[in-house]
Amino acid sequence: MKKNLKIFWLLSKFSMKTMLDHRVGLIAFLVGKIFRFVVFFTFIYYLVSKTNYLLGYTLNQTIIFFLTFNFIDTLSQILFREVYRFRNLVIFGEFDNILLKPHHPFIRILIGGVDVLDAFLIIPYSLILFYFLIKTNVNFLNIIHYSILIINSLIIATSFHIIVLALGILTTEVDHTIMIYRDITRMTALPVDIYKEPLRFILTFLIPIGIMMTIPVKALFNLLSTQMLILSFFITFIFLEFSLFLWKMALKKYQSVGS
Repeated sequence: MKKNLKIFWLLSKFSMKTMLDHRVGLIAFLVGKIFRFVVFFTFIYYLVSKTNYLLGYTLNQTIIFFLTFNFIDTLSQILFREVYRFRNLVIFGEFDNILLKPHHPFIRILIGGVDVLDAFLIIPYSLILFYFLIKTNVNFLNIIHYSILIINSLIIATSFHIIVLALGILTTEVDHTIMIYRDITRMTALPVDIYKEPLRFILTFLIPIGIMMTIPVKALFNLLSTQMLILSFFITFIFLEFSLFLWKMALKKYQSVGS
C-alpha cells in the first residue's frame, strides 16, 4: 500500500504539472464549470421556490440533492480523470508497457492523475453543501449514514469507470462511453423519484445511479428503510464484481498493439 500510494502521488504531481502548463485553457474550463453550476443551481432555486416543494421535498432538501450529485460527480472526476485518456494508450501501444509494470494497472489508468480543475471546485461545493446541511437540521446519526453511502456511491463510480476501461480494450472506444455515463448520471441531479416506472427502477437497480446519487440523501432525511439500505450495499457489491469480471475478460481478449 505504501508503494502504491507513492506511485499515485508521483503520477498526480506529474498530472498537475502538465495541466498547469495550459493555464489559459484551465481558467476557461474552470469558468465554464462554475457558470454551468450557477445556472443549474439558479434554475432549481427558482423552480422549487415558486411551489416550495418538489415531490414532497422542500427547497433546501432539493438543493441538497443537487449539491450531493455535484459533490460525488466532481470527486469521481478528480480521482478517475485518467480514464478519459485511456484510448490513446490502447491505440498507440503504451498500455503494453503499463501491463509490464510491477504494480496494478489501475494505479496508472484509473487513478493515475488527479484533475486539478475539479480539485479547485470540490472545496466550494463542499462548503455550500455543508451550509445547506446545517440549515436543514439533520441529526448526527443520519449524517453518518449519509457519509457511508457517499463512500458507497464512490465505489459505484469506480465500477462504472472500470467498465469504461474494459470496453476501451474491447472496442478501443472510450470517449463516447464515458460521455454516455456522464449524461446518464446527470439525470439524477434531482431525486430519481421524479421519473415514472419503469425508468425509475432501471436507474435505481439496473444502472445504479439512483443508488449512487439519490439514496445517500434519502438516508440523510431519514427516508430510507433498513431493507433498502442493505439492498443498496448488495447491489453495489454485485456491480463492482461485474465490473471486475468484465475487466478480466477484456484483458484476456487484449492482443497487444498492432492487433
